[in-house]
Amino acid sequence: MNQHGDQSARVSRREALRRGVTGAATLALAGHLGSSAHAADEKASKTAAGEKALPAKAKSVIQIFLWGGMSHNDTWDPKPDSGREYTGDFKDTVDTNVSGIRLGALFPLLAKQADKYSLIRSMTHRNNGHETAAYLMQTGHPPGERISYPSVGAVFALAKRETYQGLIPPYVVLTSPQGRFSEEGFLGPMYKPFATGGDPNSPRFEVEGIVARGITDQRQQGRRNLLERLDSMKQILLKTNPRIADAEEAKDAAYELILGKGKEVFDLSTEEAELRDRYGRNTFGQECLVTRRLAEVGVPYIVINYPAGWDTHKDHFPTMRRQCPQLDQGLAALLEDLQQRGLLESTLVWCCGEFGRGPKVDYQPPWNGGRNHYGNVFSVLVAGGGFKGGQVVGSSDAKGEEVQDRPVYPVDLLGSIYQLAGIDAKAKLPHPMGDDTSVLPPDSENVKSAGLLTEIM
Repeated sequence: MNQHGDQSARVSRREALRRGVTGAATLALAGHLGSSAHAADEKASKTAAGEKALPAKAKSVIQIFLWGGMSHNDTWDPKPDSGREYTGDFKDTVDTNVSGIRLGALFPLLAKQADKYSLIRSMTHRNNGHETAAYLMQTGHPPGERISYPSVGAVFALAKRETYQGLIPPYVVLTSPQGRFSEEGFLGPMYKPFATGGDPNSPRFEVEGIVARGITDQRQQGRRNLLERLDSMKQILLKTNPRIADAEEAKDAAYELILGKGKEVFDLSTEEAELRDRYGRNTFGQECLVTRRLAEVGVPYIVINYPAGWDTHKDHFPTMRRQCPQLDQGLAALLEDLQQRGLLESTLVWCCGEFGRGPKVDYQPPWNGGRNHYGNVFSVLVAGGGFKGGQVVGSSDAKGEEVQDRPVYPVDLLGSIYQLAGIDAKAKLPHPMGDDTSVLPPDSENVKSAGLLTEIM
């Protein structure tokens, strides 16, 4: 290499940030990445997007993941006439602003927003294991294969690398990763989600690697200024060593994330108190507000891992009474806020768990009124980003035990999301060992599909 260096080895400020999904502390090292790694990333992005990219309606996707599995009978597919052994404590329902659609009575605010979303009441995969069902719902690939596929968020991070130019990493999780499986799969750690940590409902939302704990912004800036004054050798090296220049550019980008516009995205103190109240002054409600701000700056894929689980084998009805009102308030406020700001058409929202809960209440010890894992049929809420509102796709039978019509499988749901985001679900993924892989599995006897959700697209 000559004294000016190989220009293909230089890493731009935004590229350095996108590589820093594991935290801002790693960003300063991004300038040392070689040209071969950079070229591989560019090739991977083109591969995941497909040879001919589809027109994208959804610029950002917000996934609200209700880990543990939320009961469909008690929420978005109520069966009030099925008897107490199925309804338990929740027989009441509520009308929505769309004729013919009713919800469980714990969702009065979402009932007023039904024209903005559609409900899939026939989601199915018949898998009752937390880890395997979560993997299936977030990759579309059947569990048990010899390789681990990336989640939908990691695929977005890969496919949008060339078009997304924001400071915030392209795949963000509030506030902790799912942990049920390796979200990045075989794509590697560069495509792990950026997990914020912290609590957006706290007076100061301490985002990992962005908001320093116990250190004010003024003190952080003072430290930076002191280092600048002391580091006289750096000024000489900047003129002669392009790798030092690259590292310095990455460091400047990191500071912009920590102290500049990147940090501002997570600062909820700039929002009106009335709006924050409307979302709900709890962790989930404020997470929903953060996702709106992330979508506003164009972050491609944002996940809320609901801060409390829905795995209600025990204490099912008390848990639902506590959590459903928070879910109702936060999600309803998010949909309304997105629409009022003109963002709903370009922001796709989907909400569900890895499966549902058993339609028949288990009153036997030790459950004493709980609901167990249930993957035969459950419900999903989808909105925006090209999905129509005010619709119901499919149905379950009279007791919510089986699909009655129009089954929807994981590949159908994820395939629809990919299409609305302009990602070719048949595109090949860059497997490190050269295996023939694709975003979603090809048609086979092991993968069930009933087709994309064209009735609401």
